[in-house]
Amino acid sequence: MPFKKDQVVVFHYTVTNDKNEVVDNSRGGEPLAVLTGRGQILPKLEEAMQDLAVSETKTVPLAAKDAYGEFSEEQIQTVSRENFPKDANLEIGMEYMASMEDGHQMPFAITKIDGDQITVDFNHPLAGQNLTFEVEVMELRDASKEELEHGHVHGPGGHHHH
Repeated sequence: MPFKKDQVVVFHYTVTNDKNEVVDNSRGGEPLAVLTGRGQILPKLEEAMQDLAVSETKTVPLAAKDAYGEFSEEQIQTVSRENFPKDANLEIGMEYMASMEDGHQMPFAITKIDGDQITVDFNHPLAGQNLTFEVEVMELRDASKEELEHGHVHGPGGHHHH
């Protein structure tokens, strides 16, 4: 039976690329817990998981466009050093968050440093890669009133308020 919107699905996952290298994995840690229908995981992944029951597993291959998008040269920019905090020790590979005009945060990585010119990449680190997700549903339940109000899962595998 397909997931209903606003159910909690808790699942373990392993993500591999075309070279069969593991690029992300929840095994050995807490499974991921999400509210269904809220865009908290990749849409094509959630769609592929729709009919899984607890303890069922599935292999879900996703083309780059359905995973984290195609790599885009337009997402690479060169900015002045003055755009960073004065005391920041900048290094290639460092990741930062940029505050966009609409208020949301956009992650980026430093890819080149040439004097005061810093090259930054706003592509997701897995952009341009076809990925395969191995998923196993650990729990499926209706979300609590509090989880629905807060828009995320609470408790084991989810978010805790203190």
